[in-house]
Amino acid sequence: MASRVRRSRFQMPNLRVEQVPSAFSGAVGASRWSNKDLDPIRRADRKWSVYALIAYWFSDAFNAATWEFSASILAIGLSYKDALGIVATGFIIVSVVISLNGATGVLYHAPFPVLARAGWGFWGSYVAIISRVILAMFWFAIQTVNGGDVVQVMITAIWPSFGRLPNHISADQGITTAQMVSFFLFWLAQVPFLYMHPNNLRYLFITKSILVPICFIAMLIWAFRSTGGTGGPLLSSSAKATVGGSAYSYAWLSSLTSVIGNYATLSVNMPDFSRYSKASVKWQWLYVPMLPIVFTFIAFIGIACTSAGEAHYGSLDWNPATLIANWPNRSCQFFAGFAFSLAALGVNISANSLSAANDLAALFPSYINIRRGQLICGLVAWIMVPWKILATASGFLNFMSAYSVFLGPIASILVWDFWWVHKMKYDVVALYHPEGIYRYTYGINWRAITAFVVGVAPNLPGFINSINSSVNVGVGKRPYTFAWILGFVITSLIYVVLSTVFPPTETMIPRAILPDEVYEGEEGATVTIEGKAVDDDVEREAVGGK
Repeated sequence: MASRVRRSRFQMPNLRVEQVPSAFSGAVGASRWSNKDLDPIRRADRKWSVYALIAYWFSDAFNAATWEFSASILAIGLSYKDALGIVATGFIIVSVVISLNGATGVLYHAPFPVLARAGWGFWGSYVAIISRVILAMFWFAIQTVNGGDVVQVMITAIWPSFGRLPNHISADQGITTAQMVSFFLFWLAQVPFLYMHPNNLRYLFITKSILVPICFIAMLIWAFRSTGGTGGPLLSSSAKATVGGSAYSYAWLSSLTSVIGNYATLSVNMPDFSRYSKASVKWQWLYVPMLPIVFTFIAFIGIACTSAGEAHYGSLDWNPATLIANWPNRSCQFFAGFAFSLAALGVNISANSLSAANDLAALFPSYINIRRGQLICGLVAWIMVPWKILATASGFLNFMSAYSVFLGPIASILVWDFWWVHKMKYDVVALYHPEGIYRYTYGINWRAITAFVVGVAPNLPGFINSINSSVNVGVGKRPYTFAWILGFVITSLIYVVLSTVFPPTETMIPRAILPDEVYEGEEGATVTIEGKAVDDDVEREAVGGK
């Protein structure tokens, strides 16, 4: 009988994800447009404090990509001072957009794919969602290769014979046996974190924000002490820009676009994280002074350490894994490698896998939640064979690097729709029901689509030329030099004008409908701001409600 009881408790795995009946998913909890992970975060489940948000950004900033920001800038003839100025300017610009879009997540506690429905319409939002999910999954695969490179340094530091491991993989595959083993180990190390709920990921970011900066600062000290305080040739007083005139201006602008493009994804998907915040929305503005300072400092560390590496080892190599591998001390190799692998892990989760998971959940809410979405993103990393892309497909790599030109227009529509068109007043329930006020025309806001197309169009000739340089587009490639900024500005102007001349009056509401009053009832509902329980009217006042 006991065995029969045990068998009766066994349940077959269900392909459909959990959907809890609510005002968002419907009375039977079976909405086509939501699941438990896409619904607004309940107040009790908001775990991210101000310190967790700061740790998140420190975690995201301290990584090899930020270290290598200056590589392409110096390669085209600009100086290290130009590089630092470009990084600072780029993050002043993008931090404002990140703060504005992040604030939407704090107020409505919904992810980017859901909030996008207000400005794009339910079906129109798929333009933004699909654009971002492709980019996120691609970069997750590429960053896993980069993480594998650092793991290889760690293993070789422990067992030097690993560096001489015989290769049994064909050369045309773009990867060796040792690199494949390292890739697999790093990929495997990511899996438990792909399985974790975003609320628990804050512990990963806090840990990384403590350990990785210690390593970076230690390497900066090494760079100056080992070169007698000079920092090496890149930081010498004779290191000046080798280009001038219009070439200098275009080099400056193209580098600025490149820097902004590296974090264009987060300018769009910040609500995916800020929705878990229990802090006041005003703390989102902390990013504006913080991000330029932190990212510029890390870029300087990358320049100084690469410069010291050139002075010691005779080669200018921006890859930190290569620099670390040249050190004679194997203990230093291992611990520095561990710090960079932790850095790669944190940024891959924050900027790529979680973004892809939210997008996949929005595309297939009945079957994919955040956990499944992240695991799918991890599996796709193998399908994309990223090591082969890095080795042979330079055109495709250029395409994906340039793909961020689409994210500038997407970010601008999110900003202007919330802050200008709708005056911070969304109906959070209607964001989950396509028959509601955000239905537009067949689920598409033609104003957003028009603005997006017009904003992207001037950059298309340069975009095509960046993929295939044999295609002569003449002066048409010049706007692409400042693609993200141009796309953002043009899309902003078109969207604001169209929304002013042809206002979407059916989406306008007298006051914001916030998730707390939906969950708990308008009367007597309380909201937590800065650790204090206050009336629901206080949070509504932040969005201009009465």
